[in-house]
Amino acid sequence: MRIATWNVNSITARLPRLLAWLEKTGTDVLCVQETKCTAEQFPAEALRELGYESAVNATGRWNGVALISRVGLADVTTGLPGGPEYDGAQEPRAISATCGGARVWSVYVPNGREVDHAHYAYKLAWFDALKAAVTEDAAGALPFAVLGDFNVAPTDDDVWDPALFVGATHVTPAERGALAALREAGLTDLVPRPLKYDRPYTYWDYRQLAFPKNNGMRIDLVYGNEPFAKAVSDSYVDREERKGKGASDHAPVVVDLDL
Repeated sequence: MRIATWNVNSITARLPRLLAWLEKTGTDVLCVQETKCTAEQFPAEALRELGYESAVNATGRWNGVALISRVGLADVTTGLPGGPEYDGAQEPRAISATCGGARVWSVYVPNGREVDHAHYAYKLAWFDALKAAVTEDAAGALPFAVLGDFNVAPTDDDVWDPALFVGATHVTPAERGALAALREAGLTDLVPRPLKYDRPYTYWDYRQLAFPKNNGMRIDLVYGNEPFAKAVSDSYVDREERKGKGASDHAPVVVDLDL
């Protein structure tokens, strides 16, 4: 089975690339983040023509997540159970389902904005709720993984220049502590291999020639339980998909499993 995660930065803007990528790679399950569309605008029919079912949690604006599967899509849970609200509502940042013998979550963790911003406190509360929500599945016998844009670089090796991030979000001890707490629930950070250079970055800003300079970050992560991790035969960042006109600022992370 091939499972991937990809922050597409607008599924409508990226749809031709997404469809071509699915056909080219033979991906069975894709976790999507930042759909930037409503559920009604989601291109379910175009995906269905390729043989994929979809489950969507999206209300427009800049959030939104989805699961796309050609190996089944059962027991869908929309939203983060017990998750916090921001501006009076729970944002569409999580969706989970059972797909072909594995239970998967697609998550888009809040950005946090600035350390003294209310969104940063919301981000940490969101991580707490995520850990509580996945603990039972993480300890189970079924292969289980949380995939998505976590908006945290786990270590200094996961950013191109740690000195530039001092005092900023994505690298603070509290955010990395939240990732550590999530791993304590029984999940492992399944680090992919890079297709180029020595670090498996997954995100490069559109500005200041960040991609050609490889000024990137590893913030798109795959956290799997023991049965999931034992089934992994390969994992890589599809850096090629970050190239060219109309690319997302994130690259897909692909995981191959013997299931």
